[in-house]
Amino acid sequence: MRITVIGASGETGSRVVAEALRRRHDVTAATRRHGDATDPATVARLAAGQDVVVSATRPAPGAEHQHAAAARALLDGMAGTGVRLLVVGGAGSLTVPGTDGRLAVDDPRFVPPQWRTIALASNAHFAAFADAPDDVDWLYVSPSAHFAPGVRTGRYTVGGDELLVDAAGGSSLSMEDMAVALLDEAETPRHHRTRITVGHT
Repeated sequence: MRITVIGASGETGSRVVAEALRRRHDVTAATRRHGDATDPATVARLAAGQDVVVSATRPAPGAEHQHAAAARALLDGMAGTGVRLLVVGGAGSLTVPGTDGRLAVDDPRFVPPQWRTIALASNAHFAAFADAPDDVDWLYVSPSAHFAPGVRTGRYTVGGDELLVDAAGGSSLSMEDMAVALLDEAETPRHHRTRITVGHT
């Protein structure tokens, strides 16, 4: 497959690139020097001739307001291209099991105060997909609450809008296994125009 990874130099994006190359796909690794991810024309250029675009961008501290703008640019730039869009999002908009719908962003067990700003920005990022153009085949993938570099196990659980937790009450996913999940979905599409979550359980 021909795959563009936007945010390829980041922690998640670099692991997506590595996983795609491991599977012998043709990868275009797009970083900030390739253009502005908040510009629909840049997105359209990066998507041209590709089968899949993976977005793994994250705003710099102090620029969290750009996260929702980046989502809108992605959707506008991808409209009419026929290229599939896989987006790495945040966990804050997931509901916490057993809490009658409390969002993870409002539960300090899963989103500590120091992460609340970026979590709220990620919630706005996700909300932008409610107005996605009808002709964009998108999938928003939320990780578990503790999302960090780790080990590639090749194993993960897929859920919907509820945070995945393990038997001990923790919620975690390695960036390596997020990359595995994204490439699995790219190769064998199972979800369209929706949000899923991925985690270790």
